[in-house]
Amino acid sequence: MSTQPLNVDRSTILRLIEEVLKESNAHMCCEDGICSDNLCVVHNKAGVSNIVRVGADRITAGVGLAAGGFDISLARMIDHTLLRPDASRAEVEKLCTEAKQYSFASVCINPSYVGLCARLLRDSNVKVCTVIGFPLGATSTAAKAYEAEQAIKDGAQEVDMVINVGLLKSGDYDAVEQDIRAVTTVAHRRSVLTKVILETGLLIDEEKVKGCVLAKRAGADFVKTSTGFAKGGATVGDIALMRRVVGPGMGVKASGGIRTHEDAAALVASGADRIGASASVKIVAPESAVPASAY
Repeated sequence: MSTQPLNVDRSTILRLIEEVLKESNAHMCCEDGICSDNLCVVHNKAGVSNIVRVGADRITAGVGLAAGGFDISLARMIDHTLLRPDASRAEVEKLCTEAKQYSFASVCINPSYVGLCARLLRDSNVKVCTVIGFPLGATSTAAKAYEAEQAIKDGAQEVDMVINVGLLKSGDYDAVEQDIRAVTTVAHRRSVLTKVILETGLLIDEEKVKGCVLAKRAGADFVKTSTGFAKGGATVGDIALMRRVVGPGMGVKASGGIRTHEDAAALVASGADRIGASASVKIVAPESAVPASAY
């Protein structure tokens, strides 16, 4: 197993974590990645009020209502998601109808439904997004590359791949980077966007930083928080940390447990460019009926 260190030293990692996981005049609450007093931004949303205020113009500057009375600017940042293993064809068709109605950025579905969604969305601006190595990320690199290749042939325009979390936690950074690069190489040959799912709920803060660095180094277009199938989900603290690490030139996607307009707005304000959600209609049009889709 390779344990070659990343091209970022520990002091830089700790500085990045400290800058984000600390209120302006508060002490660090995390020791070895474990919150000791529930005051850090990962565990206390109120603790990031300054971060949210600073970034709030990311959403308020563009807010506008479409003719149907929904938040069109936010809708265009949402991947309308249905990844349940028991999702039916009828539910996927409904997902596509809603995506066109509300101008969502994409639909995010399992690979078996890519062809169907590509046909249904052919004459719209809604992209087709699918998942690779989902939800565990523990398949082989060759399998992920092949899965991405097939999904793209079927019509996928964006792919969200899950990293090998166990290898990241083992310090096998070469293998993790190669795993990501294998998918990004396949995707970029066809001008397909690649998002890397870190599964932040399973990582300590230092591992989140390292995962972001590896994804960026491997040429990914986005880093993403969660699959929605593991513990935890998107938090404003994680988004702020990820944004700080990858900088302005790379996308950050928040996913997992996002249910309200307020949730989505706070995540965008703290640095998210894209939101993955199943409650998308409720998020952009709170008075509308909630769709049946779910993670």
